[in-house]
Amino acid sequence: MGPGIIWNKLWERSHNREILLNITIRDIARKAQVSKSTVSRVLSNSGYVSEDARKKVEDSIAQLNYVPSAMAQGLSKSVANTIGVLVPEIENNFFTEVLSGISEIVDVNDMTLLFSDTANDAVKQSKALQMIRSQRVKGLIMTPAIEFESSLENQKFLNQLELLHMPIVIVDRDIPNSKWDTILFENFNAGYLATKALINAGRSRIGIITGDMTLSIARERYNGYKFAMKEAGLIINPDYVLKGDFTNKTAAMLSEKILVEKKNMLEGLVSSNNLTSVGLMHVMIQRGIKLGKDVGVVGIDRVRMFEELSLPFSHIKRDTRLMGRMAVEKLIERIECPDKAKEVCLMPAQLVLEGTE
Repeated sequence: MGPGIIWNKLWERSHNREILLNITIRDIARKAQVSKSTVSRVLSNSGYVSEDARKKVEDSIAQLNYVPSAMAQGLSKSVANTIGVLVPEIENNFFTEVLSGISEIVDVNDMTLLFSDTANDAVKQSKALQMIRSQRVKGLIMTPAIEFESSLENQKFLNQLELLHMPIVIVDRDIPNSKWDTILFENFNAGYLATKALINAGRSRIGIITGDMTLSIARERYNGYKFAMKEAGLIINPDYVLKGDFTNKTAAMLSEKILVEKKNMLEGLVSSNNLTSVGLMHVMIQRGIKLGKDVGVVGIDRVRMFEELSLPFSHIKRDTRLMGRMAVEKLIERIECPDKAKEVCLMPAQLVLEGTE
């Protein structure tokens, strides 16, 4: 059964017939003509069961299309073999790929995912954490929805995480002063490398479409841009610093403004994430602005859509699936060794040049 909550009753159509999957151990025992305890021993693979009885039980399970309830199994073991995953924007392909990496390790370890999208909203995040707390899960992998401006709000958030009483791994967005294992990206270096590539291509009037500056990842990428410009002795024109929010809609609006109004002056742009790059490229294609010729662009994060369209696009790459796999591996390690020291892993930023800078 795929990731998610396993319902007690689930109808599915198979070979033009409907099968009800709320079969009980009693039903299996009755069909196999054995005791319920014999069925339980077969299902848990514990205790002695004769080969004849085992075959009767297994044949009955197959004929009845029995699917054991993960929740029921978990209750018998005190904690379900389930982990929670909270991400702030599942429509962002970055988080989709992280989730794919998580699923790879979860499947290998016969675990189940309890997933929620917090939509970059603190209230939804709080409700999602309450839901996680009410479930019997082994641990949590999460990317915080927002960064709280006040220390009081941040402390309330930390307290809510503490009340979960479970191992936690933080991915992509750091939580200041937290005690949990964390997997981050070289955000400063990403902004630096993207800007440096444009400078090395002979461009000097370089702008940036930032991400949401309330998030440290956006500030770090912007700081990388500033450092590269200062290192090269280049002046940053305030008009070329466009404050975005990591969405394609805002990026398109900002791109329209700078590419039309500053078209004859702007030589290069750094795009702060994949969705920003999509919004930027949409405007460039609509306006007939040639990528790499009229304006050089280097984006942070790959854009799968561009690759599928065979559209060359210079970008900063990171292994997002690996981030997901590492998150589960770290969580499993923490479950097995709860007292080991906190670990922070940094995913490297890799420059991929496609001639568009």
